[in-house]
Amino acid sequence: MIMTFKVLSALLTYPGRELQDACAEIVPVLRNEKLLSPATISQIEPLLTELATSDIYDLQERFVTLFDRSRTLSLNLFEHVHGESRDRGGAMVDLLETYRAGGFEPATTELPDHLPVLLEFLATRPLNEGRETLADAAHILEALHDRLSRRDSPYAGVFQALNELALGETNKTALAELLAITEDDPDDLAALDAVWEESEVVFGPDPNGDCPQVRDILNRMDDRASPQHATTGLK
Repeated sequence: MIMTFKVLSALLTYPGRELQDACAEIVPVLRNEKLLSPATISQIEPLLTELATSDIYDLQERFVTLFDRSRTLSLNLFEHVHGESRDRGGAMVDLLETYRAGGFEPATTELPDHLPVLLEFLATRPLNEGRETLADAAHILEALHDRLSRRDSPYAGVFQALNELALGETNKTALAELLAITEDDPDDLAALDAVWEESEVVFGPDPNGDCPQVRDILNRMDDRASPQHATTGLK
């Protein structure tokens, strides 16, 4: 189990009292595993302080405002590529099959492309595989880091950590396209309702053939999570 991935997954999950109680243990775990630089770990500490000391209901409200009300800050990765089109459903079916080929069954109601779910999976895989998978999505992770930094959100530190873990070069063209999208105002509920009024995600056989970014991510993950290379999953 790669605990750094598991910790970052927990930090991007809807906050509860269990997470609050665990905050004091997180920095020692990250330091012990030594996958992140001391400077990056220090960027995560403001979030840990906020999680440990703030009222749980305030924390939950802030989390929802950031990640659930704003499409441009969505933690569902394929949202940034497909939106709510039918292509996203096919991509998520393939991703779920990749999880299962790797011996991992998500124990959550979240969609398969939810970033904390992906990080839980990567925590059970070889380190280089996790780094390469993050590199495939690095343009999304960097865009989220940029947007959160401009909002002075302590969650930006988690995305700095994910970017540090990723191997390889970021697709600068894809990153520029994401950053060119106008950000949602989470306080403008009428505008948000209009943005979300699109087709629902449909899980079907569509192979997302018109999206090379998602296709490449899934193909690489399929190669690395084939049955002969699969691990046993979460313990």
